[in-house]
Amino acid sequence: MGWIEIIIEVARDHAESLSDTLMDAGALSVSVEDADEGTDAERPLFGEPGMEPDENAWDRSRVVALVATDCDHAALVTAAASAISLNKIPSYTTRVVEDQDWVRLTQSQFEPIHIGKNIWVVPSWHEAPDPDALILELDPGLAFGTGSHPTTRLCMEWLEAHAPKDLSVLDYGCGSGILAMVAKKLHAKSVVGVDIDPQAIESALANAERNHCEIEFALPKEFGINYPASHKFDVVVANILSSPLKLMAPMLSGRVAPGGALILSGVLSRQAEEVTAAYAPFIQLSVWAEHEGWVALSGRLPA
Repeated sequence: MGWIEIIIEVARDHAESLSDTLMDAGALSVSVEDADEGTDAERPLFGEPGMEPDENAWDRSRVVALVATDCDHAALVTAAASAISLNKIPSYTTRVVEDQDWVRLTQSQFEPIHIGKNIWVVPSWHEAPDPDALILELDPGLAFGTGSHPTTRLCMEWLEAHAPKDLSVLDYGCGSGILAMVAKKLHAKSVVGVDIDPQAIESALANAERNHCEIEFALPKEFGINYPASHKFDVVVANILSSPLKLMAPMLSGRVAPGGALILSGVLSRQAEEVTAAYAPFIQLSVWAEHEGWVALSGRLPA
């Protein structure tokens, strides 16, 4: 069995409502894309906090509806357009979506990732290329962090180069828990991961259990109760984005123990100076490494 995609180009004002009515009319799924994708007119909808576009919509949108092969395309589009009182039934094209093993196809897109000198991130359906390496079994999921993004990679490489053996580590903005797990597998004494997203905490706990890592994960409120502001960590790592990192400068710096290290990423190279300036009253940071336009900043408090 295969499926058919119905592709309709509409103005910004109608994309969301047409999507809803297509679902109501019997579409199996509907997505909205930028009709100018791949051209000079293409523009992103999402950016860093404070840098988002005024409207979360494209001037020219492409609505793509997935339907069964026996669906009456014309009737579906007509019913959806009429439901939102469009003056004219929009033109559309169709394309066949062949049936295939979607699980196998998805898995084939994720190969083991080699990071640093001796770290491998390995999906559960793959064998570890080097069983003697530091192996993280991690499947792509909803929480950010599989090691493929430059910022995650930079933090992992820092931890490998400065192994936190017998040290306490705080991973603030832990996502999937990958940095916390690296720290624990590098023999950290204790590791705490914090994230504002309950789903990320749930994912991190599952990943830590799968990788036999004893790590405590918590939401910020729980973390604040269990670890008051006076509690310091030997290593604090935060892979977030530059805007929240700047806002959290007093808090994150205040969590670093005397002689301890702070590592920040999620920072573009052009943002490094403003982030280091935000932390300057508390700790001196500098660019430790750069990869694909992203940097990792690090610094150490006096002992």
